[in-house]
Amino acid sequence: MRLNQSSLHPWLMYGAASFLLLPAINVPAQTAPKTPAPPPSAAKSSASDQNQAHPATTAVADRSQAYFHSALAHIYEEEAVSLGRPEYVGHAVEEYKTALSADPNSPQLNDALADLYFRTGHAREAEATARGLLKTAPDDVDAHRLLGRLYLRQLSDAQNAVSSASPSGNILDQAIAQFERIITLDPKSVEDRMVLGQLYTVKHQPEKAEEQFKVAQDIEPDSEEVVLNLSRVYAENGDIAHSAKIIEAVPVAERTPKMELALGAAYDQLKRTKDAIAAYKRAADVDPEDAHTVGTLAQALLNDGQLDEALKEYKLLADADPADASNVIHISEIQRRQGKYEDALTTIRKALKKDPDSLEAGYNEGLLLDVLGRYDESSHVYEHMVELTSHANGAYTTEEKNNRAIFLERLGSVYHEQNKVDEAIATYQKMIDLGGEQAQRGHQGQVDTYRDAKMFDKAIAISRKAVEANPKDRDLKLMLAGELVDQGKDEEGLALAKSLLDNTSHDREVWLSMGQMLTRVHRWKDAEDALNKAGTLTTKKEDNLYLLFLKGGLAERQKHSEQAEQFFQQALALDPANAMILNYYGYMLADKGNRLPEALKMIRKAVQLEPMNGAYLDSLGWAYFKLGQYELAEENLRQAVERDRTDPTVHDHLGDVYEKTGRIRLAAAQWELSLSEYSKSAAADVEPADVAKVQHKLETARVKLAKQENNAGQGKPQ
Repeated sequence: MRLNQSSLHPWLMYGAASFLLLPAINVPAQTAPKTPAPPPSAAKSSASDQNQAHPATTAVADRSQAYFHSALAHIYEEEAVSLGRPEYVGHAVEEYKTALSADPNSPQLNDALADLYFRTGHAREAEATARGLLKTAPDDVDAHRLLGRLYLRQLSDAQNAVSSASPSGNILDQAIAQFERIITLDPKSVEDRMVLGQLYTVKHQPEKAEEQFKVAQDIEPDSEEVVLNLSRVYAENGDIAHSAKIIEAVPVAERTPKMELALGAAYDQLKRTKDAIAAYKRAADVDPEDAHTVGTLAQALLNDGQLDEALKEYKLLADADPADASNVIHISEIQRRQGKYEDALTTIRKALKKDPDSLEAGYNEGLLLDVLGRYDESSHVYEHMVELTSHANGAYTTEEKNNRAIFLERLGSVYHEQNKVDEAIATYQKMIDLGGEQAQRGHQGQVDTYRDAKMFDKAIAISRKAVEANPKDRDLKLMLAGELVDQGKDEEGLALAKSLLDNTSHDREVWLSMGQMLTRVHRWKDAEDALNKAGTLTTKKEDNLYLLFLKGGLAERQKHSEQAEQFFQQALALDPANAMILNYYGYMLADKGNRLPEALKMIRKAVQLEPMNGAYLDSLGWAYFKLGQYELAEENLRQAVERDRTDPTVHDHLGDVYEKTGRIRLAAAQWELSLSEYSKSAAADVEPADVAKVQHKLETARVKLAKQENNAGQGKPQ
């Protein structure tokens, strides 16, 4: 059999990036060369070639032996793969060693042996062979590439990159050194420049990484990998706009789905939602079968409020993979946001059948039951989820703490809505026991529960206890300061807040809190000064949102309606889907009877975003009342009363609906509840004029009821 050219030169068969990993075997240490029996397919040929060998000079004879044994080595490698005989790899190694005995300085033979060691998992032997070759052939690019690949493998195997088993030390630095040498020897190699750029990124040297990616882009302008890596360098360096421009420079027709996905992600960070969706759609059009691409598009549509379009995509995903519960969970979320609560509950329970232990599905089931007013069922679900996320030893990972805190917070909220004060307090205490941010939210939950239950002394006591346990926590101190001011201890509360000012960026939060406190106690000028000082420390566009909200509230409390509108409109320009601002602005308009359709639209959107918020339900009921839609007004106000039983305004509004629809006795009962709650409320929560109005309505109702009873009595036969 005549050996073909590829069999005679195995070292030409392996590039820097593509190789076949053969099974790792015990390769014998380098000894005197032996010639093992060749595999059956090569035996006849090799014997024939040996019998026909002619005497020659020593140099020629040595080269011939090297040529012959390297050919045998290559045959053994092929047989090891094709026949599944890993023992042949050992024969191949021995043949390469024999060939090297005949021609020890051959770069090709050394490269081939080193490569075989590398592919069979013998890193030490591969490194030693490659480094031995570089002593005699320092510019052998294949040897440098093999060393580079060797160090890359060690990095990818998560070996210690600071102290390697190699005598040369740091693996990352070794890899960088090899690829720096490679691009010097082969400057047109895009692949090697890409690897070097990625290594510089790992080394936190973005400028060097950018340089390599730019050179690679000059060589191959349309390379997907080059474009994506260069874009990523800018993104990781915080320059998202430049990251997007790198991909935008590629003509749309030439962009790959990966490019469009990366571009969409950049647009998302830049708050260019519509552009992000367009990029995701282009990716999905090219690769409609890729679940990740379609899922990314669906999530973007959902985030943008395009519920119908998002629903279509999630249904496609659910049909393609019926076993995946996550898509069903998203469908349920969309139905909930569409106000189809019963449908959403049915859907989420389908997801739970697919994945009974899904924390996300369990969370959403409890949420939907809460929205539907099925509080006991909701609390049972969350109790189960709390139990599911508990550990007897009290040890939790960060992720486990976060999950557990979410369920505890939801359970505490449901208890709070039911006015189950003790249960809510105990639940929030479990959050406090988790420590960290969870503890802070637990303290706030306890304070809110006591406050809404009109147990103000306990609210202050809990706040003081929290501060004592966390004396360096600014947020807890501001919480205590707010409670003190609301209970008429203005000077003590404001002094505590002022003590936190330290001429740093943290002062912004303090001034915002003080502005809110001063507004509640009607110190208008001081409140305005505080908010203005917060404004001078507000540098980020997104941070301006809450400041505008507080300024709008301050203006509205002073009856400066036009100025309040300006602030609210500026805030909505920053975040059109901010439920807090939509509700406040919409209620302000509705209460004055101004632009009622516009007010209703804003409040409905707020309720859609937060359907369990009693204050928002009250606003919605009041808007319907102002529009004369009393049935819808009553429906929403009754829900608001269920969630905010201690809010005097909600009882007042429901009383107005009953009075308007001729049910004076029910109206009087609600106004009595309203006055009762006003009498127990904090001074900062009470406007004397509002109390007087309710008192007048109640007295008028009592007069009407007395007349009705008197007329009824006169009408009776004597």
